[in-house]
Amino acid sequence: MAQSVGIKDVARVAGVSVGTVSNVINRPDTVATETRARVLSAIDRLGYVRSESARQLRAGRSRIMGLLVLDMGNPFFVDVARGAERAARQAGLGVMVCNSAQSAGEEADYLSLFAEQRVRGVLLTPTDASGRNIDAFRRHGIPFVLVDRVADGTTECSVSVDDVAGGALAVRHLVDAGHRSIAYVSGPPGLNQVRDRRTGALNALTEAGLGPGALRELPTERLDVAAGRDAGARLLGLADRPTAVFCANDLLALGVLQAMYATGVGVPDDLAIVGYDDIEFAAAAAVPLTSVRQPAVTMGAMAAELLLEETEAESGGPMKHEHRRVVLQPELVVRRSSLAAR
Repeated sequence: MAQSVGIKDVARVAGVSVGTVSNVINRPDTVATETRARVLSAIDRLGYVRSESARQLRAGRSRIMGLLVLDMGNPFFVDVARGAERAARQAGLGVMVCNSAQSAGEEADYLSLFAEQRVRGVLLTPTDASGRNIDAFRRHGIPFVLVDRVADGTTECSVSVDDVAGGALAVRHLVDAGHRSIAYVSGPPGLNQVRDRRTGALNALTEAGLGPGALRELPTERLDVAAGRDAGARLLGLADRPTAVFCANDLLALGVLQAMYATGVGVPDDLAIVGYDDIEFAAAAAVPLTSVRQPAVTMGAMAAELLLEETEAESGGPMKHEHRRVVLQPELVVRRSSLAAR
């Protein structure tokens, strides 16, 4: 196994002190031109690479921001990561992206990893409904911002979308198209997003003079295409099948669409479908999917900017920071999957 080259090796080959090598790396203007050239030549010959982790430990400041999301298989969270990474790069930071896979245990493990790595801060979409993971992480004193979620009992910054309004947009659209029996393909009941979208759906039914019985909920354990296909099969088995379905995210909606296509059920003629998130695949589906759009890239960027503001304030920077909750508004994007009038 090849041995790593250290700063002492560079100093020995260049014939200078370790301090001089450090100055060449960190404060080159303070070193004479000839000496600097000799040190740089030694660095090049030896293939020396500065230990960023050691430098961060000495400075007490990491150049890494953690991002922990529910499911990196969901393009929505890929877009959130894109926005966060863009804002972080502008500040000279990198982003460590991790996937909790909707598991409270994996979430706890990754939060421990972030603490061990002494990251600058964390962007977090929590999956643990109990809040224990957040409480445990808070003890490390590392700033964090909640993304796509406002957790009960927290005072930290958050950037989210008004999911109650989003659920109402989806179901109001279906009611306006003439539907009076609507299924809600939801997800894990512990997720605030799932509950809030259901609340919005019920609000829209109440506005239309329909009772909560007009909404048939089909819960799922996960928020992916496979769970959507399973929900679609259950929907087909209902004796009094609803004429429309609202899904808690687009992956579920695409799974329902696949189940309908496989059994010859027409969309939207026999069943109208509305998803949530408006991921790229929604418009490219066999039947383009009506969806409630969330500004995912903007959400990630704003969360990263709030985190940077907080960490700069903590290090004595010129900016003052106050925790705040940013709530963005969703938008309904109507496509062919819901356009058939009843």
